[in-house]
Amino acid sequence: VWLDQLSKKYGYPLTRLDQVPNEELDTLARRGFTGLWMIGLWERSKASQRIKQMCGNSEAEASAYSLLDYRIAADLGGWEALQDLRTRAWQRGIRLSSDMVPNHMGIDSNWVVEHPDWFIALDRSPFPAYSFNGPNLSWDERIGIYLEDHYYDRTDAAVVFKRVDHWTHSEQYIYHGNDGTSMPWNDTAQLNFLNPEVREAVIQTILHVARNFPIIRFDAAMTLTKKHYQRLWFPQPGSGGDIPSRAEHGLTRDEFNAALPNEFWREVVDRVAVEVPDTLLLAEAFWLMEGYFVRTLGMHRVYNSAFMNMLRDEDNAKYRSVIKNTLEFDPEILKRYVNFMNNPDERTAVDQFGKGDKYFGICTLLVTMPGLPMFGHGQIEGFAEKYGMEYRRAYWDEQPDGYLVERHEREIFPLLRKRYLFAEVENFSLYDLFAPEGHVNEDVFAYSNRCDSSTGSGQVERSLVVYHNKYAEARGWVRTSAACAVKIGDGEKRLVQKSLGEGLGLRNSDDTFTIFRDYVTGLEYIRNNTALWDQGLYVELAAYKCQVFLDFRQVQGAHYAQLAAQLDGRGVPSIDEALAEIVLQPVLGPFRKLVNADVFKRLMKAGQQVGKSASAQVDKPVLEETEQKVTRLLQAAAQIADLQPPIAALAQEIRQKLEALMHLQSLRQRFPLPRSRKYKWAVDYLTAGLTDAPAAWPTLLGWLFTHALGQVIDTADCEQTSRAWIDEWLLDRIIADALRDLGLDESSAWQAVEGVKLLTSHQRWFDIRTPKTRRSHARKVLQTWLDDQDVQRYLKINRHAGVLWFNKEGFDQLLWGMLAIATLTISADPHRPESKIAQDIIACYDVIRQLQQAEENSEYQIEKLLEAL
Repeated sequence: VWLDQLSKKYGYPLTRLDQVPNEELDTLARRGFTGLWMIGLWERSKASQRIKQMCGNSEAEASAYSLLDYRIAADLGGWEALQDLRTRAWQRGIRLSSDMVPNHMGIDSNWVVEHPDWFIALDRSPFPAYSFNGPNLSWDERIGIYLEDHYYDRTDAAVVFKRVDHWTHSEQYIYHGNDGTSMPWNDTAQLNFLNPEVREAVIQTILHVARNFPIIRFDAAMTLTKKHYQRLWFPQPGSGGDIPSRAEHGLTRDEFNAALPNEFWREVVDRVAVEVPDTLLLAEAFWLMEGYFVRTLGMHRVYNSAFMNMLRDEDNAKYRSVIKNTLEFDPEILKRYVNFMNNPDERTAVDQFGKGDKYFGICTLLVTMPGLPMFGHGQIEGFAEKYGMEYRRAYWDEQPDGYLVERHEREIFPLLRKRYLFAEVENFSLYDLFAPEGHVNEDVFAYSNRCDSSTGSGQVERSLVVYHNKYAEARGWVRTSAACAVKIGDGEKRLVQKSLGEGLGLRNSDDTFTIFRDYVTGLEYIRNNTALWDQGLYVELAAYKCQVFLDFRQVQGAHYAQLAAQLDGRGVPSIDEALAEIVLQPVLGPFRKLVNADVFKRLMKAGQQVGKSASAQVDKPVLEETEQKVTRLLQAAAQIADLQPPIAALAQEIRQKLEALMHLQSLRQRFPLPRSRKYKWAVDYLTAGLTDAPAAWPTLLGWLFTHALGQVIDTADCEQTSRAWIDEWLLDRIIADALRDLGLDESSAWQAVEGVKLLTSHQRWFDIRTPKTRRSHARKVLQTWLDDQDVQRYLKINRHAGVLWFNKEGFDQLLWGMLAIATLTISADPHRPESKIAQDIIACYDVIRQLQQAEENSEYQIEKLLEAL
């Protein structure tokens, strides 16, 4: 089925393991998967396929649980194809896992042909009504294999099939595999594990598989435990038996133990540990055998069907009790569970859990709890068809649900890549949620974990997950953990409960605060450590809502106490930025009064009025009011810098540039150069950009009120200081808010903010001097710009097919903005002779024209752009 669906996805036939595209393996690795468990690799029973085709499915494959032999199927490419896939998967950190069926073989398997004595069989039919007159299902001329006739008309499912030896003419009636819960598995033959030769043969087969796969999943492993194997095949006298006709072949407990003295799986685990170490053994075990498999039999991992069934049915109190009981007995068992929301024998995940918040809440538990998370085929894509083991293809025409895949990408896969934080149990704690009324809300799962950072920094990473598995509202305090067994030596243990603060390993200090982020919403929170120890964490959860708190860090300082009190439990996008808002309030307040939509509208209106007439004067009250606001901003910046610069002169300089901006459209009237066509072209170019681009005025105003801030502390390198403060003082957020209020969309507002930043960094670009030609001058200017990451982002520079490309619109805006700020600086300079102003503007325009011409010949490639210069 997987190969068939990959064929449809990639548009060409894929039938062999070595044809699985690298792109598919890359996707699995990127999503955080480290294992790929494949069912149906082995050579399957030919009889099984024929039976299923005779029963109506003409294109059926044999069941993956009815095997001919333990060799990789020829139609999948055999061992060579497996080796290719295994190598490519391992290069991406993905291990291949094989399914194995040790309980039985196919009815026509090599062992049935060559070792009939290895199976549970009779020399006569157990029921006289059985008849075996159907077709011979054997592929080997030495024997005949006959299914009981009533199977074909579906009126009965016999517990045996008939094997005829064509050489000796002897007959055997071999039992089908059977777990006693429903019908026999009619295409299988049940192995006799009371025969030591059989046990050794199966163990040798397991070792053979282990040498080729580092992970093995054992199908129906619980049927081979002594307790259930006797119950099924050799029931104690008087017990009746669960498989028809087996009661008369029962054994006493002593007789059975004499024939099978040790647990088969215990011997398997011990032999594999010695002969093929580093193999992970995974058992499918039900019937409440999970704990026995890991505690007594030593199996590394075991199916935890309670996870799927109880969470689906919202038996929350019962499943919390399962976790609590495990923690009280031995927490190590918890990490040896394989948790899943579906598997090949169950209904699909989307069928059981839907596609909404409940699915993603439980999926979050799946990837953040100790144990091994297992995803079923099609679970991420939202496929609803339950595939039969005989399927070669999917019969429903289903397409991946794009929303479901995207939500996995956003919410689940980032957590999968942090499994090191969730997988262990040494620091795992399960908590009760105490409702305000005092009772425990059993519908809420809350647990924490922590580990040393994967970066090797020596820091501790922490996690706290809270999920509400009910269609209702929940609120209360996560405060005290459930009891957990802690070893104290000599096999003794004691039960320990922890507060939330202790469970997270936080300092119990009133002057310490903990900051953490909810991965679901992206919001950060801050809490006092003593409060976390004494009171816990208050949460409110709607139906099926989940919170995953990560990125814990502990901080100290009076400002954090002030911030915690101000937020009063609320989350914010960034605690650091919220703290900066408090620390920088003296400068942010004046900046907001200067940079906002109302001020910008007044200044833009005043500038447009001046531009209509060469004789118009700038509204002096507007200029004076703006200068006062600039002065207060500069004073606040100086106070933070603890300096006393010449504020008045700096404010006056900004006012002069503002006046120059107001007069930009009447530049030729202010500084005439009537015989120069270049001057006319430059002014027309500036005027067109100012009137045609909605973001032109706001961008220049944003630059005007930020570009000189650095002069408060550094006149020599004020450009870089001013640029740094735009980020450090969160001024970019305020500028973006003003631009959005002016009507720009989110993308355009932030593009304009990026323009402000790069104009600030390169506000003196026109001072670059070179003894070479004007074209070399333009190249030097451009290279300086391109070395700046702000410019690279603004131009959307990217590499595709080995070529560096740039964005035309961004480049055009860059050129206009650079000429505009150069013109404002030149025309506002009181020390520059008026006769020279127009000439200097033309010199700047020459550089811009050179860059425009280079752009025309560049095909929007950086290399060609530079070559053109």
